[in-house]
Amino acid sequence: MISAYRNRRAARNANKIKKQLADVEVDVAVPELFRCPISLELMKDPVTLATGITYDRESVEKWIYEDGNNTCPVTGVVLTSLEPVPNHAIRRMIQDWCVENKSYGFDRIPTPRAHASSSQVSQVLSKIVAMRGKGNAQGVMDLVVKIKDLAKESERSKKCIVSNGVGRVLTETFDACSYDQNQQNFAVLEEILSCLTLILPFDQETKSGLGSTRSLRTIVTILKLGTLSGRRNAVLVLKEILSSDQAKLEEFAEVEGSIEALAKLVKEPIDPTTTNASLLAIYHLVTPSTCYNQKEILITRFLATGLTEKLLEMLVDCTRGVCEKALGVLDGLCSIDEGLEKAHTNALTVPVLVKKLLRVSDTATEFSVSSLWKLSKYGKSVGDEEGVAMEALQVGGFQKLLLLLQVGSSVKTKEKACDLLKEWNLHRGRVECIESMDFKNLKRSF
Repeated sequence: MISAYRNRRAARNANKIKKQLADVEVDVAVPELFRCPISLELMKDPVTLATGITYDRESVEKWIYEDGNNTCPVTGVVLTSLEPVPNHAIRRMIQDWCVENKSYGFDRIPTPRAHASSSQVSQVLSKIVAMRGKGNAQGVMDLVVKIKDLAKESERSKKCIVSNGVGRVLTETFDACSYDQNQQNFAVLEEILSCLTLILPFDQETKSGLGSTRSLRTIVTILKLGTLSGRRNAVLVLKEILSSDQAKLEEFAEVEGSIEALAKLVKEPIDPTTTNASLLAIYHLVTPSTCYNQKEILITRFLATGLTEKLLEMLVDCTRGVCEKALGVLDGLCSIDEGLEKAHTNALTVPVLVKKLLRVSDTATEFSVSSLWKLSKYGKSVGDEEGVAMEALQVGGFQKLLLLLQVGSSVKTKEKACDLLKEWNLHRGRVECIESMDFKNLKRSF
């Protein structure tokens, strides 16, 4: 009896499963009209080219702007216009179809936001020039905010804004507003810098415009007195200017308080992005291909701010990006005797530099070897030949340099490593301590 009941229950369950399988969603085919000819997927933002063929915007813009094609993907005909036109009719049809087939897992595609057009951008930029001529700071501010909003909409909108000369207009406006840094103009100046950070990296025209003496002085003023966001944007812009023009480095260094303002951003950090930009700007200043005397003056000014001590504290625990830049700046500061003296007398210097060998990146390792080499030479010159060697040996420096020669590095770095090994080898019998964790999971390049 029990067996018969079990059989009937099993039969009922089997019938229920068959019914469920029969009710399973069928495979609904997407109509060909709704498929993008490039991706073959359901179009989310259908646009039509000059040839009359409709594509999904993301796919066709990649074809045109990223891949550099000027032909229709389907017909191969050269396009008379590279500007795709939204196909509202097809989009509405797709949306209706998605609603009808919602039960099969098709969500209604959202209505896309309108992208910036060349005529729209040109109109806003023309208004900025007009407001600037009238001295209407608030009008300029409102229009710059509008440009920012357009730039944030999409990558396509940002490219449209850049191609229409926003860099030139903003830099000219920044320079013009720098004439009179009253309270109202100061807010406009910070807003312009904020907008400029959205179009990084700059073209040469924008860099040149921001590199004027008046503009550089204004940037320094914002670095010293601006809001937190203002100082952040100022150093991001400054990093771009100093990275490409030696003359701008010299002009910036001549502005009163410029060096101290940059060092303060490192000593009193705002956020990682600001710290990275500040370190990179300082690196360009302390390692320029200028005369030794000028470089010595700049480094001396940075040393007076206590930058060496702050860098060593940061290097104890920091991200890879900060570590590379901090080591580069430290190596630059060690280019003169005063910098070497400060590093030599700091108890953190040698242990931190040895710790960074082979741990962070090739760049960090090269900077560390360079600094250790300079410190070793300096120690000899002041009669402390054993100091650097003994400290380095205690934290496994000798073994790390040996391994460095095997895993590969630049010729200059290898030469400096060999010099250090020769000097440190004389003291190996007196003290040697290896930290095996430094070599754990180390991957060789061969």
